[in-house]
Amino acid sequence: MIIRSKAPLRLGLAGGGTDVSPYSELFGGAILNATIDLYAYASLEPLNNGKIEFCIDGTDKCFVTNSVKEIPSEPEYELFIGVYNRVIKQFNLEPLSFRLTSYIEAPQGSGLGTSSTIVVSLLGAFVEWLSLPLGKYDIAHLAWEIERVDLKMAGGKQDQYAATFGGINYLEFFANDKVIVNPLNLKSKIINELELNLLLYFTATQRMSATIINEQVKNVEQKNQNAIDAMHNLKEQAHQMKDNLLMGNLNTIGEILRFGWENKKQMAHSISNKLIDDIYEGALKAGATGGKISGAGGGGFMFFFCPGVTKVKVARAIESFGGKVQPFKFTTEGLVTWTI
Repeated sequence: MIIRSKAPLRLGLAGGGTDVSPYSELFGGAILNATIDLYAYASLEPLNNGKIEFCIDGTDKCFVTNSVKEIPSEPEYELFIGVYNRVIKQFNLEPLSFRLTSYIEAPQGSGLGTSSTIVVSLLGAFVEWLSLPLGKYDIAHLAWEIERVDLKMAGGKQDQYAATFGGINYLEFFANDKVIVNPLNLKSKIINELELNLLLYFTATQRMSATIINEQVKNVEQKNQNAIDAMHNLKEQAHQMKDNLLMGNLNTIGEILRFGWENKKQMAHSISNKLIDDIYEGALKAGATGGKISGAGGGGFMFFFCPGVTKVKVARAIESFGGKVQPFKFTTEGLVTWTI
């Protein structure tokens, strides 16, 4: 028997950063994101040899330990260990024996929610194997607690909910860890047009999102009004994106992305840099009407709205900066698990 799971990565279209504490507790956050056809996979094979094996597919990396109720931290395997330890503790289980392998279709640190999506896929494998009584909200919240509380990794809440629910969603964040997922019921022609006009570009750089997020948190805690006002504007950007998508006003999307990008750069100093600025300006000159970094910033993936027939021209212009265009499609499903 082998248990499989997969969860999709996401594009943060609007409102990014307003899901991070303490802003979301103080003011309430709002994000609009969409999952795409790049996935984090997990495969779990039960063993009967008293061992636990964590493996990273595509590499020779594998961590082996005895079956115990709590595994000490181990570099590179924090996500595996965090999920296992929490499942055993929360459901009061005896030590398990298994091999758990993970694979992801994008580099970590690329701004598509990779770490959180890995956690959701790993957790999904345990839910399928052990028939754990968890619904979608439960899985997303537990994945968030594993990352942010147990492992003390900096970040917000949007990624876990996007990976679990899937689709194009308007997410609302409140005090006391309350999250509401509002799926957008968009006409197929709107989704097709949005997909056609969005260009996803990997800058061939990665970044440590924790540094950026910690600066953002510090700015809110120290009542930096410029940063807080920027977050207010990003929340408004999420409202605007939602309303215009629902009404089919796609000619405004580029402008809304530019509004968000200018405000996002006010949240922390390291969100942009010369390379990112040059790529952005190159895309605009080639015909894009707006764009942004996906994720915390500093590197990883960017995306641009390229109306009309400008997408190929924009792609050629920005590929000169050493990155590459990533084809993608939107997805409607979130976490999926199965047994073979």
